[in-house]
Amino acid sequence: MTDYHYDVVVIGAGPAGEGAAMNAAKKGKKVAVVEDKNMVGGNCTHLGTIPSKALRHAVKQIIQFNTNPMFREIGEPRWFSFPRVLQSAEKVIGKQVKLRTEFYGRNRINVYTGKAKFADVNTVDVFHGSQTNTRLHTKEVVIATGSSPWRPPNIDFSHPRVYDSDTILHLEHTPRTLIIYGAGVIGCEYASIFTGLGVKVDLIHPGDRLLNFLDDEISDALSYHLRDKGALIRHHEQFDSVEANDKYVTMVMASGKKVKADAFLWAAGRSGNTRDLGLENVGLQPNSRGQIEVDREYRTSVENIYAAGDVIGWPSLASAAYDQGRAAAAMISSPEDFRFVDTVPTGIYSIPEISSVGKTERQLTEEKVPYEVGQAFFKNIARAQITGEGVGMLKILFHRQTLEILGIHCFGDQAAEIVHIGQAIMEQPGEGNTLRYFINTTFNYPTMAEAYRVAALNGLNRL
Repeated sequence: MTDYHYDVVVIGAGPAGEGAAMNAAKKGKKVAVVEDKNMVGGNCTHLGTIPSKALRHAVKQIIQFNTNPMFREIGEPRWFSFPRVLQSAEKVIGKQVKLRTEFYGRNRINVYTGKAKFADVNTVDVFHGSQTNTRLHTKEVVIATGSSPWRPPNIDFSHPRVYDSDTILHLEHTPRTLIIYGAGVIGCEYASIFTGLGVKVDLIHPGDRLLNFLDDEISDALSYHLRDKGALIRHHEQFDSVEANDKYVTMVMASGKKVKADAFLWAAGRSGNTRDLGLENVGLQPNSRGQIEVDREYRTSVENIYAAGDVIGWPSLASAAYDQGRAAAAMISSPEDFRFVDTVPTGIYSIPEISSVGKTERQLTEEKVPYEVGQAFFKNIARAQITGEGVGMLKILFHRQTLEILGIHCFGDQAAEIVHIGQAIMEQPGEGNTLRYFINTTFNYPTMAEAYRVAALNGLNRL
C-alpha cells in the first residue's frame, strides 16, 4: 500500500468537486481528487448538462432549417437521425474534458482514477475493482460524488428499448414514438428535444402541472408549446409497470391505462452516489435517496467531512454545485470568503428555454406581498422579430410601493441569459434594487435585453 498525505481530498471531479479542488488549491492547500471515471468533468460533462444542451442546440438548428421559409427555397425539410445529432454533442464533451484536465494540472492537483472508500475520517482508499494499493491521508474531505438516475427494481434497464437519462445518450436509432415517465426538468427537456426531431412523445406525469415550482403562466406556456409540437401530456398518472419486447414497449399505469411506443425513457428522480463510499466507517448515514445532510456551512455531522453538489440534494444544478464546492473549500481554508449558495436562478433548456430567479406570483400572493407585474412579449421585441424567435415573454414582479424587484420570470429564446440582467439588479443592496433602473438605463437597440425596459414601463403603467 502506497501512502500519500494531503490537506484536502475531494471525491468526485464534477462541478462541485472541481469548485472545491480549485478553490482549496488557490488558497495554498495540498489537494487530491479521486474520480471513478477515466476523464474529469463528472456526469455534468459526460451524461447530463453538456451533452443534453449540445443535443438541444443541434435540434433547435434543425427546427429552424425546417421551418424557415428562406431555407425552404434551398431544399426540402430534412430528417435527422438521433445518433447523427449526438455526434455534435460529443465534440463539445471532448473540448470540455481537455479544458478541465488542464485546470487540475495547472493548479498542481493530483487526480487519482478509481473508486474512493473511507477507511476512517482521515483516510480514503482508492480502489480499482476490488483491489487497492493507494491510501490518501487527509485533514479534510469534500464529498462531491453527484447523483444518478433512480432506477425502480421492476424495470429492466438492460432491455434495448428501455432508457434512463444517462443511457438515452447512447440511443442508436430514432424512435417514431417515445414514452417519457416523469415531467421534471429532465423529462421536459427531453420531450422538447424528441418532439423537435419529429418523434411523437407521451409525457406522463404524476402531478397536476408541469414544473410546478415555476410561475404558473410559464408552466402553462411550456405545456402549450410541448403539445403544439406533438407531445401528449397525461397528468395524475402513476407508474405501475413496463413490458418490453422486440417490437415495442408498453407502459401500464396505476389507473389501468396502457400506452405503447417504440422506446421508453424513465425520468423520475435521481439518487445520490453514496453506495460503496464506506460512509459507515465514518459514522455517516445517507437518506433514502442516497443524499448526505449538511449544515449551512456544507459540513456533514462529521466535523472534517463536507459535501456539496447533487449528493446533498436541492437545487441539483451544475451552476449551484460549482459554487457549493467553492464554498465548502472556503470554509476549510478561508472562512471569511464563505458564501452560502441560496439565490440560484433556474435554467431549463426546453425549446423554448425557461429561466427564473426570485419569488413567483403564487408565493407573493400567499405571503400577502403587494406586488405588481410588468410584461414584455418577445413577439413585439425587434431583435426577436429579426431572429424569428417571437415565442415567449419576460415578466418582472415588483413591490407596488418601493418598486423593489421580487422575481424575474422569462420564457423564450435565450431566457437563461436574459434572466441574469434582472438578477444583477435584484442583488443590489438597499435602494439599488428598483424597477426604475430599467427605465433610466439606455439599452442597445435592437437587443433581447431591451425587454426589461418594455416590461418596466408596462409595470409602471399599472400603478
